[in-house]
Amino acid sequence: MTGRADPVAARSGPAVPAGTRRPSSPRRLLVLAVLLTALNLRTAASGIGPLLAEVRDGVGMSPALAGVLTGLPLLCFAAAGPLAPALARRAGLDRALVLALLLVTAGSSLRAVAGTAAPFLVCSALAFVGVALGNVLLPVVVTTHFPDRVGLVTAAYATALALGASLAAAGAVPLARLAGGGDAASGWRAALAAWAVPAALGVVAWQLVRQQRRRRRDTALTPRPVPTAPVRLDPRLRWGLAVFFGAQALQAFVGMGWFAQFFRDAGASAQQAGALVALVAALSVPVSMAVPVLAARLPSPRPLVVGVVAASLAAYAGMLVAPSGGAWVWAGLLGLGSGAFPLALFLVGLRSATPAETAALSSSTQGLGYALASVGPVLVGRLHGTGGSSSLLVVLVAAAAVQLGAGLLVCRPVRG
Repeated sequence: MTGRADPVAARSGPAVPAGTRRPSSPRRLLVLAVLLTALNLRTAASGIGPLLAEVRDGVGMSPALAGVLTGLPLLCFAAAGPLAPALARRAGLDRALVLALLLVTAGSSLRAVAGTAAPFLVCSALAFVGVALGNVLLPVVVTTHFPDRVGLVTAAYATALALGASLAAAGAVPLARLAGGGDAASGWRAALAAWAVPAALGVVAWQLVRQQRRRRRDTALTPRPVPTAPVRLDPRLRWGLAVFFGAQALQAFVGMGWFAQFFRDAGASAQQAGALVALVAALSVPVSMAVPVLAARLPSPRPLVVGVVAASLAAYAGMLVAPSGGAWVWAGLLGLGSGAFPLALFLVGLRSATPAETAALSSSTQGLGYALASVGPVLVGRLHGTGGSSSLLVVLVAAAAVQLGAGLLVCRPVRG
């Protein structure tokens, strides 16, 4: 079984022999590749929300299909994520991550020239499959190459991921207006295509890692195979983490896809709505940096579980009562609630002792979790067409309640 009697016993990863060297130059290059990969794991999704109205008009997308679009990342994550460990075993972690970023680059570029809804959805799915592979494989890279710094490196790449989401959300409308000569409806394609550039830079970084490994034969960069031996996961732990992860993912991707539209429906301009969503993503940067480090220091992660859920619930209540008057406050609370994602990543590392367990638990947590979460954006898309923007809050409150219960369950001591 994967769990331990005391969760805190695993907070820093496996013990490291005395005299272990400080991170070498090759390891710093590996960290850079990890951070560039993480930077690209939300841009393909978070850049859509502020421009959803323009995308719908540009490719002739119905409200129901818009719900499919905002739920598409989760569907792709659920379908493709479980394939990542097998891909890593066959090709190696570095090659698998190169492929992941190539898919993000291609999908982000091709959907910008799609003329109708169907090819736009297909090309978006291509990018999201690449993201799915990166989602599962990055925790394996961390456990394999940085067992003495699991909390620190997890915090770093969760922060890079949040930064990418923030930049994509904040830059969506300004980039579209810049490319369209002041008209976002004319420039949204260029704004979405722009995020293929950092994905291509990630490909370059991993290629440099591979070249330096071949040149130096440095063990810090040596791709270690993902073990093929089956790993037994405690059912309570497996499903508890999947439900916790799925509930936070549902809220995150509903937010990426629909919060901007929610605030626009409440009277905000497109620019202001994009800025509100960007604030949520921007606050998630320091939150992502702090949560894994703080969780590693606490006797139990339970207070953090309660804290992030309480922040989200307070935001949803405020959005229902005063959607425009307190919009900046609600966005700030949503940013604090976004700490659920790095907390979920930390819990995966907390409950696994080896790279094999990390691969199995990461794949299970993200595959099942994203499958559970995928219903949320599609449901919200349908509700938006019939019940208005406020109907999405019912879905989000229910998800937050489920998240709280699952998080408290996972934080309980597990007997080996």
